[in-house]
Amino acid sequence: MSTLDLFADLPEPAAPQPAGGDRARYAQLLQTLAHHAQLYYVQDAPELPDAEYDALYRELEALEAAHPDWVQPDSPTQRVIGAVLDGFASVRHAAPMLSIKTETDTEASGAQAFDARMRRELELDIHAPALEYMAEPKFDGLAMSLRYENGLLVQAATRGDGETGEDVTANIKTIRQIPLRLVGEAPAVLEVRGEVYMARADFEALNERQRARIAAGEKNEKTFVNPRNAAAGAVRQLDSRIAAQRPLSFYAYGLGEFVAADGRSEVATFGTQRGLLQAIKAWGLPVCDLAQTVQGAAGLVAFHVSVAQQRDSLPFDIDGVVYKVNSLALQKQLGFVSREPRWAVAHKYPAQEMLTTVLGIDVQVGRTGKLTPVAKLAPVFVGGVTVSNATLHNEDEARRKDVRVGDTVIVRRAGDVIPEVVGVLLDKRPAGTQIFTMPTHCPVCGSAAEREADEADSRCTGGITCAAQLQGAIAHFASRRAMDVEGLGDKLIEQLVSQKKVAALPDIYHLDLATLAGLERMAEKSAQNLLDALEKSKHSSLARFIYSLGIRHVGETTAKDLARHFGSLDALQAADEAALLQVPDVGPVVAASLAHFFADAKHQAVVQALQAAGITWAEELGEADVPKPLAGKTLVLTGTLPNLSRDAAQALIEAAGGKVAGSVSKKTYAVVAGAEAGSKLAKAQELGILILDEAGLHHLLQK
Repeated sequence: MSTLDLFADLPEPAAPQPAGGDRARYAQLLQTLAHHAQLYYVQDAPELPDAEYDALYRELEALEAAHPDWVQPDSPTQRVIGAVLDGFASVRHAAPMLSIKTETDTEASGAQAFDARMRRELELDIHAPALEYMAEPKFDGLAMSLRYENGLLVQAATRGDGETGEDVTANIKTIRQIPLRLVGEAPAVLEVRGEVYMARADFEALNERQRARIAAGEKNEKTFVNPRNAAAGAVRQLDSRIAAQRPLSFYAYGLGEFVAADGRSEVATFGTQRGLLQAIKAWGLPVCDLAQTVQGAAGLVAFHVSVAQQRDSLPFDIDGVVYKVNSLALQKQLGFVSREPRWAVAHKYPAQEMLTTVLGIDVQVGRTGKLTPVAKLAPVFVGGVTVSNATLHNEDEARRKDVRVGDTVIVRRAGDVIPEVVGVLLDKRPAGTQIFTMPTHCPVCGSAAEREADEADSRCTGGITCAAQLQGAIAHFASRRAMDVEGLGDKLIEQLVSQKKVAALPDIYHLDLATLAGLERMAEKSAQNLLDALEKSKHSSLARFIYSLGIRHVGETTAKDLARHFGSLDALQAADEAALLQVPDVGPVVAASLAHFFADAKHQAVVQALQAAGITWAEELGEADVPKPLAGKTLVLTGTLPNLSRDAAQALIEAAGGKVAGSVSKKTYAVVAGAEAGSKLAKAQELGILILDEAGLHHLLQK
């Protein structure tokens, strides 16, 4: 039976079963958990995301609590999981490397439950002061013990089975964060417990190098699924020269064996968990700055929430936080249970990675025409929500990850980030799968899908005629710097498109009062105001109309240049690429985009329909005929003019051949200053630059 078959046969943890079924279920859980523990802790090749493993572990704990006589010596609840690998010398830990109990309630109640448990254990009544805790991030790395004798690093060992680990001293010495000799006066013996991990940026860089090696034909190379897997693999390299090439990091968080030079105990030496971390840091070992002391349940909850908000932006992976009673004396008093400290708990966050199956790969078309391959998944709960779709970003990314229909994949969702496929379990790939290929035509409108040489994305060339792009096209067309249709916002556009009131861009000019008033949050007055705004927008300028069409690479400034240069829409539509290249600042990419747009019969039909709806503008003068009193001159606007808006003043200056800059310099020709002019006016006075009011600007333009 395969691993996945075994897991698939397991019923949901909450499903009630008869006693006989419970006993069989218990045996099956032992087998399954042992198998996955071997894969995760020993082979560094996990097949199950953490959340699924934790769910099985919790079910096992529940069965053992109900039937304590069933508990087997080899149950994962009875020992710290792991084993020593062949090839490394064995190290028996002077002080066992124990596991920490996991609080699986990911909400605030998990922290409150731990505080309540500590107060009960210490027999504190409701009037006793709040307990002080040390709260730390729970790193997703590889547990490590560093042994220093008289300040010198003599041994580094993995957790192993908690009693015996692997001697990986040579590899750990390659981590530059770890001092070979402690700073200052050191104890006779100091065993520092901590985590070896790989930062996210280092992990991405490592995988990039691995992909380059694979592309170059180097054998036995592979990319890594996640930073934890990569870090564990680096630590367990038998050749330390290879380990040295892997970018590892380390954080210290605890204590193993300790022998002070003066014979004092750790309680007398450090006093608290915070005191311990401060001493470790003073000896030259890295300690995470996120760790902090907090008071009572409220402090634990606040820490859990705060770190959760930072989780996605941290430079390393964590899967929760750890709470420890701060007082070392109280830690001694609380002691241990089932090889776990009573005084500490790991409080998990919702899993960010889960395992599922790819049911299909669709291609979605965005508002800008971008084609995005999306994996359709068997629904899976990850990152706090049920996920059934995950982005593959673009053709290159889909090919690099080689995601195929039928694959078993790891899906990741971090915070509000769109779910994505992290990697494929190639050994689970069924026979006959097909490599994904991006379509050559838009799946919505059938227009050609093109990808420029220097871009990763393919785009539909349908533009304003593509139904998938319609909502974005209308929003751009109605924007303030385009046709300026006041009141036609995103939510209203979404209603019009989703209810099929508008099927093409020109349809907005055929809306009536009854249709608009019947929409959500639209009364008759609002509907009439929108109709008035649509009517007003019909009387615009050629530059605004060109810009409103949303032609790729054509911004507001280019639209103005085109209107000034050609003077009419007919002349612009008739221009070939050679003629378009004569326009200032229009290069080959923009010229090709314009020529392609106006050569498309569907685009021509939309433009004609818009004109037929009543859109007009005064014909622009040809480039050679336009007076240019400000040609080559740069002006700056500051303050509030009495009659002209900032946009209107800028339009007048640009129409006269001038340019408007945002700051004053020696190259500035004049500053147009209105009421409440500030530092720009002062700078102009300092430089002796011409200063104009609104009347002065009009006089200058009339020249």
